[in-house]
Amino acid sequence: MPDPKDPNDSRFHETGFPSLQWEEDDLPTRPMPLHERPLQARIDNEMAIIAEHHVRIALAIEKFWGHRDCVEYLQKLIMSGGHQDGQRRVGFKSEVLSALINLAAMHKIE
Repeated sequence: MPDPKDPNDSRFHETGFPSLQWEEDDLPTRPMPLHERPLQARIDNEMAIIAEHHVRIALAIEKFWGHRDCVEYLQKLIMSGGHQDGQRRVGFKSEVLSALINLAAMHKIE
């Protein structure tokens, strides 16, 4: 157990902010970065972002997921800025666009 009076221990400096360094004993309880999460958890996270803004697109992606046409559909969405339902769109919000790009990359991995 570290000594709280040890001046070399960065966790106990009175800066008002927690240390940005993870100590060895903190590693098992640190938050898991997105890139270290299991693939399905990352897919679910991206789908939730899309579903929050575009339910119909999320349902279409779920229907296509696992098929080779899914990446083409995702790429069309990314390039055209919207669903091909006849409505003109200006584009997607940045978080939705990022989620679409991430899903396309993860589909290729799977």
